[in-house]
Amino acid sequence: MKIRLVIIFGIIIVFIMGVFAILNMGNKRRLIVNKDNTQEGSMIWSDVLQQAVQEEASGNLIEARLLYEKLVTDYPNSPHIEEWQDKVWDLNIRLLFSPLVIPGSVLYEIKQGDSLAKIAKRFNTTVDLIKVSNGLSSDVIVTGRKLRVWTKPFNIVIDKSQNILILKSDDRVIKTYTVSTGVNNSTPVGKFRIVNKLVNPVWFKAGAVVPPESPDNILGSRWMGFDLPGYGIHGTNQNETIGQQVTQGCIRMLNSDVEELFIIIPRGTEVIIVD
Repeated sequence: MKIRLVIIFGIIIVFIMGVFAILNMGNKRRLIVNKDNTQEGSMIWSDVLQQAVQEEASGNLIEARLLYEKLVTDYPNSPHIEEWQDKVWDLNIRLLFSPLVIPGSVLYEIKQGDSLAKIAKRFNTTVDLIKVSNGLSSDVIVTGRKLRVWTKPFNIVIDKSQNILILKSDDRVIKTYTVSTGVNNSTPVGKFRIVNKLVNPVWFKAGAVVPPESPDNILGSRWMGFDLPGYGIHGTNQNETIGQQVTQGCIRMLNSDVEELFIIIPRGTEVIIVD
């Protein structure tokens, strides 16, 4: 009787050990599979990134942008996501400032009597953007020459809660800029339009006129005024305040950013400000 119990007990122990061994092998196998999948995923995005870098180095900006957009879309949890998104925005601006005829632009042949101002007005763009994208150093143009001209309208969305300005053309986000907005919720919300644009603006401070070259002029190098008097988008002489709610209601940008935006958007551009 005792011998029989010992045998049964031994069989049970062997069975239990076998079950644990099988479970342990399964866990190891799952770890290996997960590890392989992670490595495989890493290899895939690194291959796409390498291809994007190569395309950009070769001057194939459209192909490079498509690859960076693929990285942003396919690998949203990557620690590199912000770097890839910044590359998409950088390539958007480089394409916008290039002579390449891409969707949203046309190749226009200069006609007798044309001027850059007339062409810009006809296509609702800016003289500056025509000059930059065609490598023109002056306003002098020659009949018969072809110019690449941007034709799609731009619009701007400003999100006060995030202190960002989003430049869009139709539904495509061209670039997102970090900005400063008004202290104590003083930046108005709603729909506005750009009605005037100034280079090196004078600041008409209460009781004083502050010239552009003065270190006390807080407007920076550019001004784009709204159809709401006293409000607009401008540069700054206080870079450290960008990203904060510190202005008297205007939208404040780094001078390099506001100068870039100034080239792109024409008078009449819609600006939407949200909380």
